[in-house]
Amino acid sequence: MKERLFSMQDMEYKKFHSSLMPTVPPDKVIGVRTPLLRKLVKELAEDEKTLFLQKLPHEYYEENNLHAFIICDIKDFDRCLEETKRFLPYIDNWATCDSLRPKAFKKNVQKLTPLVDLCLSSKHVYTVRYGIGLLLTYFLDGEFDKSHLERVAAIESDEYYINMMSAWYFATALAKKWEDTLPYITENLLPVWVHNKTVQKAIESFRITLEQKEYLKALKRKS
Repeated sequence: MKERLFSMQDMEYKKFHSSLMPTVPPDKVIGVRTPLLRKLVKELAEDEKTLFLQKLPHEYYEENNLHAFIICDIKDFDRCLEETKRFLPYIDNWATCDSLRPKAFKKNVQKLTPLVDLCLSSKHVYTVRYGIGLLLTYFLDGEFDKSHLERVAAIESDEYYINMMSAWYFATALAKKWEDTLPYITENLLPVWVHNKTVQKAIESFRITLEQKEYLKALKRKS
């Protein structure tokens, strides 16, 4: 598999993409563009995919992304869930973390709550980030519950990649559930950094009205 990945190497892309992921050593990045990785998933035989999923940990960033994309294509929910849980402890960067959005999850949102609970109680940075991402991706529409806002607001962390995802969550929640989410801003219920980043992201969003943006601008807090 490594030989196949290196055959698709793009050194300029490697240099550019490595700069976006400070948590991954540059020598662990091959430099393979995402569309090529997704194409490779479709070319692999099922036994090749199964064998590859068994080989953890991986050495290279692209191997982890390939692993995530293979999981994303698993149709059986229970198997997809187990492979996701097995893989989460090995994720070491935001890009791989955010790439793990299986198709089977979208069709079984009501079954994801235990996974959210598992992730949010973890001590692993990217597992916690993944849990917040699950709430952002799958639970801000039909499966929304106000308690989700409380759970994310209660997360206390010095980790940038957790706090950034929390801010993305609340900014998206403002766009989709304005009335339920706004008190977390007006009543200063979020850590200052998360609060201000939420306001910033919401103001930048095309889903927030101009009137809402003007209101939010006055709610920024001093560090």
